[in-house]
Amino acid sequence: MLVLHHSHPWDVSPGVAREIQTSLGQWIVLQDDLPTNVKTIAGVDVGFEARFSITRAAVVVLSFPDLEILETAIARCPTSFPYVPGLLSFREVPAILEALEKITHLPDLLFCDGQGYAHPRRLGLASHLGVLLDLPTIGVAKSRYIGTHQEVPLEKGQWVPLQDHDETIGAVLRSRTKVRPLYISVGHRISLATALDFVLACTPKYRLPEPTRLADKLASRKPNFP
Repeated sequence: MLVLHHSHPWDVSPGVAREIQTSLGQWIVLQDDLPTNVKTIAGVDVGFEARFSITRAAVVVLSFPDLEILETAIARCPTSFPYVPGLLSFREVPAILEALEKITHLPDLLFCDGQGYAHPRRLGLASHLGVLLDLPTIGVAKSRYIGTHQEVPLEKGQWVPLQDHDETIGAVLRSRTKVRPLYISVGHRISLATALDFVLACTPKYRLPEPTRLADKLASRKPNFP
């Protein structure tokens, strides 16, 4: 059974949702506080069915460092929150929690498709989920939501800071040579430097790290999973 270290209502107005984000943001830990020997990493992602009326959340648990699939789970829930930029966690996290409820053990580290600290209120989906579960999390986003950055060198492993005014809120990482970069941010209980190390360690071939790449395939019902 999942243990939530913080709880709040989900059926709220956008204004109240923003207040909840601001309140939860004070609990984010931006330093390393994860197991010394990480053995399992999971990825979570969300898709939608029936014209967005059903939220389909997927979790894929992998061994680390060999990245073999250990377990998968899917949860399908009615979509109860509208699409509002900056409030995606209120739309997606309830289904993700149901999917995580179905796996045998929570992973040592969780990769989330979306933002973490790189968010106007510093509580994107990865941070929201991490704080609720008190679990180390990383935000792995395919596109920028906020912030500015310099051009990223073309070689794999190169990165530049993602800045919001004078604050570094994430990193823009070239996960494959000459391929569009990823936007990496701390979720909870991990430093940005360590988050980048883990993302690269989980990205042997494709643009996306294996945990979120496989979760995306499962959530989107793409063929040939895994």
